[in-house]
Amino acid sequence: MESSPLISAGLPIALFIIMIGIGMTLTVRDFRQVAVYPKGMIVGTVAQILIMPLIAFMLATLLAVPPAIAVGLVIIAACPGGTTSNLFVLLARGNIALSIVLTVSASLITILTLPLFTNLALQHYMGTEENIVLPVWKTVGMLIGIVLFPVAIGMTVRTRKPEVARKAESIVSIFGGVVLALLIVALVYGVRDQIWELLKQAGPATILLNVAGILLGLLAGRVAGLTQRESLAVAVELGVKNGTIALMVTLTLLESSAMSIPAAVYGVLMFPIGFILAMYGRSIIPDTKVQIH
Repeated sequence: MESSPLISAGLPIALFIIMIGIGMTLTVRDFRQVAVYPKGMIVGTVAQILIMPLIAFMLATLLAVPPAIAVGLVIIAACPGGTTSNLFVLLARGNIALSIVLTVSASLITILTLPLFTNLALQHYMGTEENIVLPVWKTVGMLIGIVLFPVAIGMTVRTRKPEVARKAESIVSIFGGVVLALLIVALVYGVRDQIWELLKQAGPATILLNVAGILLGLLAGRVAGLTQRESLAVAVELGVKNGTIALMVTLTLLESSAMSIPAAVYGVLMFPIGFILAMYGRSIIPDTKVQIH
């Protein structure tokens, strides 16, 4: 499943703009709090890197999905949160600084862990093993270009032009919501001829994986004593995955369209489910506009 030009070209540009806007809602103090109280970062990273792939193994076994689908399910589960997870956390009024830290840390750690879980799945379900290598510098460059750099621009604007930052906050939320809605439409339209077949093959397993990730984030946050905003950030990071990496592994490195099916289905389904989570967050967390000190 190849992405349309709208997604491959338009999405990075839109995300860059959105991340500048997200940066306008943040201060250095927000990141310092994540560093001083790292419980949310530790809980989120362990759940993302270790527990999610184990849940995928369990679901694939319980649902007795075909071997290729099982491998694809483990691969998407082992992927880090995508940059769009930061936008969902903004919409859900979660802890955006924690979300950004989790996106970056999980993306860097999965350079090592994703090949490991992929090979375990190939051995377990297919009886084979591949030497999977992820492009380290491409991943690091993407994180800097689409996450860290625009957030730094936004934070600089907030420091120097606080009035602009205050006015931009609601505009970013609206723009982000529109981008996500357009993305859902584009993804569904792109697989319109195969959507029912894809859902039949991998729908139940991927939906359960997505919901399990969100519930795991909320539950782990509560058990660990995290705030509602931190728990929401962890839940979104576990539910909104970087499907692009999963498609790259399955289509480019493993050259298997069958293994790419869970990533394709997950990539479509995680957006409406993420919207529901964002609405839940907005219903339980009061609106706090940018405070200028």
